[in-house]
Amino acid sequence: MLKYAYYPGCVAQGACRELSLSTKALAEALGIELIELKKAACCGSGTYKEDSQLLEDTVNARNIALAESLNLPLLTHCSTCQGVIGHVDERLKEAKNNDPAYLETVNGFLKKEHCSPYKGSTEVKHLLWALVGDYGLDRLADQVRYKLSGLKCAGFYGCYLLRTQDKLPYDNPFQPESLENVFRAVGATPIYYRGRTQCCGWPLSSYAKEESFKMAGTHIREAIEAGADCIVTPCPLCHLNLDSRQPEVEKVMGEKLGLPILHLPQLVALSLGIKPEKLGLSRHVVSTKSVLEKLDILGSSTPALTR
Repeated sequence: MLKYAYYPGCVAQGACRELSLSTKALAEALGIELIELKKAACCGSGTYKEDSQLLEDTVNARNIALAESLNLPLLTHCSTCQGVIGHVDERLKEAKNNDPAYLETVNGFLKKEHCSPYKGSTEVKHLLWALVGDYGLDRLADQVRYKLSGLKCAGFYGCYLLRTQDKLPYDNPFQPESLENVFRAVGATPIYYRGRTQCCGWPLSSYAKEESFKMAGTHIREAIEAGADCIVTPCPLCHLNLDSRQPEVEKVMGEKLGLPILHLPQLVALSLGIKPEKLGLSRHVVSTKSVLEKLDILGSSTPALTR
């Protein structure tokens, strides 16, 4: 049985609670145990280091140490959290061997706050890597109860998941296939388009909103032109910019888009027969009705959806 220290992050517990709900529902259906790190802090989304690299390293060393105290890998379901915490983990493991004084400084701050020290004894793993590398795609395909045949899914990796860490497990950062392989495992058809590995525009949204929305709108339009029924992302921040802000994006783009955005666990969970309402699909800003209609999933009326 797979077991992880679950780091839900901020967005999935606040603005997009459906993302955490769907991750927990998926884990339960697959027999994966999640021990939630309720004392964990925000990873900082890359902003802490603008003031201090030491601050980012110390905050996230504490997050990793919480997982180490359970002797478990830290599981994220957010590309940004994975990129930030995973890179901190790489940096501190390097410091452990080559700059022990720096690691001692980090642990000194943790000690002042009565926190466990960072040891470098575990790993930081995104849900996508857990599905592909730990659970396995063949095993996942065997669990499918409702094949998502005919659904055309455009993966949106974003930037943090692929390019922040020095070592990327289970995939190629320039020509990734892990999302597309998951789509195939659950019976869906992958759609390829230019923007799938680019930034969603979220980091710009606080100071260059129009440019942020143009970036998001360009990706959505490209996915639509490629024939996608939906975009599937492993990142809550990408979900925010592509789904929650899509009406604002449409105004900037001067056109109607209306493309549903699914979080990775929502898509996979549908194939396992989990009801849409349990996955929070009704909470999305852009309606997911077209996806459910294409799959002939109408709430609890579909026999396969019994969980």
